[in-house]
Amino acid sequence: MSVAAIREVIRDIPDFPKPGIVFKDITPLLANARLFARTIELLAERIAAHEPHGIVAIESRGFLFGAPVAHKLGLPLYLARKPGKLPYKTVGVTYDLEYGSDRMELHTDAIEPGKSYAIVDDLIATGGTAAATADLVELQRGQVACCVFVIELTFLGGIQRLGKRPVETLVQY
Repeated sequence: MSVAAIREVIRDIPDFPKPGIVFKDITPLLANARLFARTIELLAERIAAHEPHGIVAIESRGFLFGAPVAHKLGLPLYLARKPGKLPYKTVGVTYDLEYGSDRMELHTDAIEPGKSYAIVDDLIATGGTAAATADLVELQRGQVACCVFVIELTFLGGIQRLGKRPVETLVQY
């Protein structure tokens, strides 16, 4: 099973969640056990090459990929979440959106200074959430080993927001 098979199963949902947006629906990928397993293998291979000490998965679809990759690689998993979702003390980064701002948070004890972390999400669009998460890792004196995504929307240029941090994507649109 190849990356082309992954791309083929991801379906477009026009005008979701609002008119003019074509949503990339990963639910058929998740429903195909063999293809989902292959996706996890491919993500794990790319992440392992960067030798991280842990995985930081971005809320919420990033959890679907980050957890099995962390398990496969025998690495700890940390959750990057929106405000008010983590039960312990947190540290956060606020970032700008097209209209307004948002915030990502991690537990204060998630990142160990000097260690490196792979950031995992299902999709990179404009890159704001991924860049904020990477900034949050670095704010805690961790290093970003790589940022890894199943899907990249190239026409939105999100990878540029990640600067010189290594980026891996499986499927590009």
